Amino acid sequence: MTKIYFPRELFPLAAIISQLFDLMVASAALVVMLAVAGIGVSVQLLWVPILLTILLAHVLALGFLFSALSLFFRDVKYVLEVILTFGIFFTPVFYNVELFGEWAPILMLNPVAPLLEGLGACIVHQQAPALGWLAYSAAVSVVALALSYKAFRALEPSFAEYI
Repeated sequence: MTKIYFPRELFPLAAIISQLFDLMVASAALVVMLAVAGIGVSVQLLWVPILLTILLAHVLALGFLFSALSLFFRDVKYVLEVILTFGIFFTPVFYNVELFGEWAPILMLNPVAPLLEGLGACIVHQQAPALGWLAYSAAVSVVALALSYKAFRALEPSFAEYI
């Protein structure tokens, strides 16, 4: 870590890129399931790479931030597990946002929610995602990525001391 320089960003990037392989396998299974269900291909599928790119930027932001913090504070790993466990209930993974009526905009403030809703709209319902919420999510993801990368780079000189 101290003798030879290499980009430390490779550690969180490697963890995220390895999960992209899982996403490709799951996407192939999803294509088969959609074909069996009779859901065809539409032009709205062109939104999927855009949505996944924004989601990747958001995940990279969280990856840079929490990988640096977990090096200095060992309990971050456990706190993050609890946050993610409860966070899944505030993100429309298992439910549709429209179920909450007037509370739906509050749930959409989670920057991942517009992306998941947009993926559902594009893939299953063959509709375009809500552009306002998509812009909000993209802005939050880009700002978070810039800030977390800056924090990662600021903390990088002291990484070797804590390993």
